[in-house]
Amino acid sequence: MKALRWYVKFIDGLNEKVGYFTAWLTTLLVLVVCYDVFTRYVLNSSKVAVQELEWHIFSVIFLIGAAYTLLKDKHVRVDVFYMKMPEKIRAWIDFLGNLIFLIPYSMLVIYTSINFVKFSWMSREGSPDPGGLPGRYVLKAFVTVGF
Repeated sequence: MKALRWYVKFIDGLNEKVGYFTAWLTTLLVLVVCYDVFTRYVLNSSKVAVQELEWHIFSVIFLIGAAYTLLKDKHVRVDVFYMKMPEKIRAWIDFLGNLIFLIPYSMLVIYTSINFVKFSWMSREGSPDPGGLPGRYVLKAFVTVGF
């Protein structure tokens, strides 16, 4: 039981650090979008790499920020009935939802993404667009890592 408590504490601590990092990534995303809007509409210039950087950062935020969102119980759900239920019922709903849906789905994504990521790393996949960002394989690795 002591090992399990240590493991949960370790994972929660890791998620706290990831959440802090994700907050800074969100700030970086806002700056990149502002730069893109400024260059596009004021300077009449647009770069594919900047647009790709926007969705790369967003992807990382989404993939690694989901665990922090679950840790803080701030994920999206339909609260119409849930909030009116007693706390014990909500705990059972959360437990069963995680056990029946979240864990199997996460395991499925991890399992199916391994070859996808491996092939991308072996080929050193980059952007297919001229002027795009190299290293798309790093971004794809966040699919497995995030889940």
